Amino acid sequence: MPPTLFPNSDSPPAPASQIHPVSSSSPSPSDTWNYIWISIFLYLFKRLSKSNPQSTILLPSQQRNNDSVPRSPAATDRRLNNRPVIGILSHPGDGASGRLNNSKNASYIAASYVKFVESAGARVIPLIYNEPEEILFEKLKLVNGVLLTGGWAKKGLYFQIVEKIFKKILEKNDAGEYFPLYAICLGFELISMIISKDRNILERFNGADQASTLKFIKNSKIEGTVFQRFVPELLKKLSTDCLVMQKHIYGISPERMQENLDLSKFFRILTTSEDIYNKVYVSTVQAYNYPFTGFQWHPEVLT
Repeated sequence: MPPTLFPNSDSPPAPASQIHPVSSSSPSPSDTWNYIWISIFLYLFKRLSKSNPQSTILLPSQQRNNDSVPRSPAATDRRLNNRPVIGILSHPGDGASGRLNNSKNASYIAASYVKFVESAGARVIPLIYNEPEEILFEKLKLVNGVLLTGGWAKKGLYFQIVEKIFKKILEKNDAGEYFPLYAICLGFELISMIISKDRNILERFNGADQASTLKFIKNSKIEGTVFQRFVPELLKKLSTDCLVMQKHIYGISPERMQENLDLSKFFRILTTSEDIYNKVYVSTVQAYNYPFTGFQWHPEVLT
């Protein structure tokens, strides 16, 4: 199996003084971000709870041949862990520009994504993008959802694997299985390329290491979206204060998304943001008919 690394998150933890401010007259940016973090976790946990988690990590063929494994979740048996399992696809490289591993076969998953999923109450199985496909897709049978991370790889084997995984997830949902997909930054860009059938759908933006606002689409309903548990005060702050982290140089403008019939039929735009030159791009989307959410921003990273 190709080597896989799990480097620490590139976002350092907030100092204790920021997490517990002395003044209580008005919330600090760290306090506000904690509200965002918790609200997203509650949303993810609710959606993941709809999945049918594996009570034991066994392949379906093993379960059929193992009478000791219950056929349905056994909430009364405390030895079993019924939390959902999310597959996170690894990204080419070592996450440290070769400083940790210079192998061409190396791949990694940033720790921030793992912590993000685990904090929502789920478990993680790494999906190694360049492992044998029969192993990768057997793993896909074990998980209850998939997270596609940020990164830079937009072609070659990585794109091909993302495309195959995306089609498998569509098939699962079309067959009646509730199987969510969370696509962050590069992940959102790749599935946009796949859905639009246009490798040139992305546009150039300057949102690298930039904290930004989220502008909600007028008259857009947030019920059933990642923002549904956000209190009105927080929703207002998101549109006025720079509370979310952007780390990208590509994106899609609302105009280009609406012009592409495949994309506009698949996704509805929830929010837009502006880069440092005030160019507007789509920052959050949700699929109309699938449990898919796309983020151009990074919900797993603190501002």
